[in-house]
Amino acid sequence: MVIAPMEKTEQEALYSVIQGFVGNWWNGSDLYPDPCGWTPIQGVSCDIFDGLWYVTALNIGPVHENSLGCTKDVEFRSPLFEQLKHLKALSFFNCFSRQNHPVTIPSRSWEALSHSLESLEFRLNPGLVGEIPANFGSLVKLQSLVLLENGLEGQLPANIGNLAELQRLVLAENRFSGHIPRSFGGLSKLLIFDLSRNLLSGPLPPTLGRLTSLLKLDLSNNLLEGKLPNEISGLKVLTLLDLRNNKFSGGLTKSFEELFSLQQMVLANNPIGGDLMRLEWKKLKQLEMLDLSNTGLTGEIPESVSELKRVRFLDLSDNNLSGNLSPMLAALPCVGALYLNGNNLTGELKFSESFYGKMGSRFGAWDNPNLCYSIGLSQPSTPTPRHVPFGVKPCPQRLKLLQPNSNDNLADANANIDQNSYMTMPTFGSPAIVVKGHSWFTFLGIFLMFSLI
Repeated sequence: MVIAPMEKTEQEALYSVIQGFVGNWWNGSDLYPDPCGWTPIQGVSCDIFDGLWYVTALNIGPVHENSLGCTKDVEFRSPLFEQLKHLKALSFFNCFSRQNHPVTIPSRSWEALSHSLESLEFRLNPGLVGEIPANFGSLVKLQSLVLLENGLEGQLPANIGNLAELQRLVLAENRFSGHIPRSFGGLSKLLIFDLSRNLLSGPLPPTLGRLTSLLKLDLSNNLLEGKLPNEISGLKVLTLLDLRNNKFSGGLTKSFEELFSLQQMVLANNPIGGDLMRLEWKKLKQLEMLDLSNTGLTGEIPESVSELKRVRFLDLSDNNLSGNLSPMLAALPCVGALYLNGNNLTGELKFSESFYGKMGSRFGAWDNPNLCYSIGLSQPSTPTPRHVPFGVKPCPQRLKLLQPNSNDNLADANANIDQNSYMTMPTFGSPAIVVKGHSWFTFLGIFLMFSLI
């Protein structure tokens, strides 16, 4: 513990600011006479400048058991902006939780913190309403702006795009509306960009392709629409792309092939349309999760999808995909969930029983009316497999025709038929004859003999 005094005006400003958030009952001078020294306040961090303690971080809300809680009559007092000269981080967690006592972010004085503030967060505050103050754009040293799970609304200020040092921009789960400002493409140092769970509309601005440092882009659960821009190819280091639950259309852009670092691509529940053949999937070598469910895809599933050697989760369900399934899909070395249900796939599933056993309910192929699975008729003594794909019917049993030089005999062929099975033989001018069990071979010989006369 470093022994140093705290500037008196700094200490008085700190006490006043805290009282504005937790209530006037709080008497800091009695409880915490040395708030940066021997009696630290939970949620307050300090540092020494020119031999004196100054507040550098202020975290309000029940983060820990002994953290400062907020009063229902919250007040942003002026010393917060005018006197805490070295404040770098300010956060409010579950502080404005009373929706019947709404609080708005003050629209004044934020520019006073422009020389010091690097992180500003409002998390889990359902009682925090109103718009983002336009003068947030003056916080030019800001590296992290998080407005998560609040009751904020209105349009996104375009001047946030002026925050050139910003590395994290999270505005998720509010009620923001309107378009994504083109100016956001100027946030060249941005690593995390999350606008999910809002009411944003319109197309993606092509300027987002300039975010060349971006690792995570989450715009899910909005009302965004239009074709995915080709400029998205500029996001060379992107690892997560989540655009689910929007209204994007126009097919899969070939620009996706240039997202070499992409590990998770989630486009589910968009009317994108088009087909999978357009992309060379082998170029997305890092892909671990691919969710294209309910995106209006048509055509066949290309074998190149089986070259996604790192994929763990693959969901192509609820589309209009057709054709046969390549058995190479079952050979994906890391796959733990594969959903192909709700399509128009046809033919025979040629996956092994061990594959069905390993995957269990994580393999979905139901709701493909013309798809069936093999039950291994080449080994008649084998009982019905224990592991079969749920909701898929077995393929019809086919009669093995004996060749003239075959070593097989009727007795062996007859053993392939379930003695309790029935065969329906057509007759000419008479009702069909139903023949049971082994006797159908005898009937077949007689039928063929008469048909040759």
